[in-house]
Amino acid sequence: MQPGKTVLKSVLVPINSEGWKFIAIFAAVTVILFLIAEPLGWIGVILTLWCAYFFRDPDRVTPTSDNLVIAPADGRICMISQAPLPKELELEDQSPRTRISIFMNVFNVHVNRSPINGEVVGEAYVPGKFVNAELDKASDNNERQILLVRDNAGRDFGVVQIAGLVARRILCDVGRGSILKAGERFGLIRFGSRVDVYLPAGVEPKVCVGQLTVAGETVLADVSETEATPVTGEIR
Repeated sequence: MQPGKTVLKSVLVPINSEGWKFIAIFAAVTVILFLIAEPLGWIGVILTLWCAYFFRDPDRVTPTSDNLVIAPADGRICMISQAPLPKELELEDQSPRTRISIFMNVFNVHVNRSPINGEVVGEAYVPGKFVNAELDKASDNNERQILLVRDNAGRDFGVVQIAGLVARRILCDVGRGSILKAGERFGLIRFGSRVDVYLPAGVEPKVCVGQLTVAGETVLADVSETEATPVTGEIR
């Protein structure tokens, strides 16, 4: 591909279908603002461009190994903790497992992707509050959409979309019985939020708190490494 086309492709990324109505609303308001006062109109232009930027939906290159757990969201790993799978799934096994929490700010891509190849065998929607999604209590108090995905080896993974301080809508396009491929799009959260991934018992993450992730590309864990040591990081 020619250099010019490569640059153009990196700038003109696809827009998620969910975003077009919001872009249209922002654009219409911008026209009205120009009619009221030109400076206000330019503010509208900036906000319209931000709206288009927010709903961008670029393609990603996903590793295809069945053993790899891939990041479901762009953002920053704000927490790695031990917690049982959400009680709303009503599972007998309530033993703690590693939970990786990825926080998305309003400038991240907000399209969510499956972390593994598998089938959705459980789901639950929980209405709730809209406190800061970076807080630990958001896992229990905030509005959230929960999926239980089982891979071909019978291992269960929890994937939880959590609304945040600004987010007011969780979109999930799959449900019980859906077959997912790692890196496949399955939903979106509007305007700042968090996604949690619960790993099978005994699986250690290959990432650390503060690390940035790319949905569909960053490897969170390798389930074949049963004796992996926890990853630490430092700012350099």
